[in-house]
Amino acid sequence: MDTSEILKKVRKIEIKTRGLSQNIFAGEYRSMMKGRGMAFSEVREYQFGDDVRDIDWNVTARFNKPFVKVFEEERELTVMLLIDVSGSLDFGTTHQYKSEMATEIAATLAFSAIQNNDKVGVIFFSDRIEKYIPPQKGRKHILYIIREMLDFHPQSKKTDVGMAVAYLTRMMKRRCTAFLLSDFYTRKDFLKEMQIANQKHDIAAIQIYDPRAKMLPDVGLMKVVDAETGHEMIIDTSSKKLRRAHNAYWMQREQELRNTFAKSNVDWTSIATNEDYVKAMMMLFAQRS
Repeated sequence: MDTSEILKKVRKIEIKTRGLSQNIFAGEYRSMMKGRGMAFSEVREYQFGDDVRDIDWNVTARFNKPFVKVFEEERELTVMLLIDVSGSLDFGTTHQYKSEMATEIAATLAFSAIQNNDKVGVIFFSDRIEKYIPPQKGRKHILYIIREMLDFHPQSKKTDVGMAVAYLTRMMKRRCTAFLLSDFYTRKDFLKEMQIANQKHDIAAIQIYDPRAKMLPDVGLMKVVDAETGHEMIIDTSSKKLRRAHNAYWMQREQELRNTFAKSNVDWTSIATNEDYVKAMMMLFAQRS
């Protein structure tokens, strides 16, 4: 993709997603953020009714009487976008590739964030951290993020969600709101990493999938390739047994995902590439508000 083509796509995505963030998601974005961050302001002497969890033990020991930490609400949040750039995202059989939908959703969230005076940062991941973009404000920063999403070439095609979530926990010292965008085609369990991350931060997950991953069409012999391993095979989609097994495998994976998010107390939504992601995102926002 040459520079002029990238710029045209960036502009097209900006027009669409900025409009959505201004006209549809404006109120919902702020209401679904689970509290603003709290920043340390000062210490003062303990008063009856203060939360003992706020006691500053170092100052208390120094003056031999109890002092508590006083916090004030931060005026801005940091929003982190964890974006799966593995090989399986470069796939689509209907309206668009999964990676294209991920770009639009991420851009919509980013524009909503900067309208709310929040910073936005990005972590591109496969089975490694492909790129980290530190949180900043402003339209110029968001357009840079969109350009990167459109023309990014990862070093690896595989996926490790747990590694990416653990990186977020280590990298972000202060509490942030993080949106995890992936198809979750990972062979490694990531429950532990998700539980730890969601205790420190506020995590929401967005699954993007192609409808053929849920139900195979009856089109006879078909060559399929694993985008992450390169493994090829011929399957007979006219076989009802094969199609049932394929759907059963999908349902099993979905149940495992539901269990992971439930046990880690993470809100999530699932969006097919032939669906309107606006409706699904509105439902996610309502779930979190």
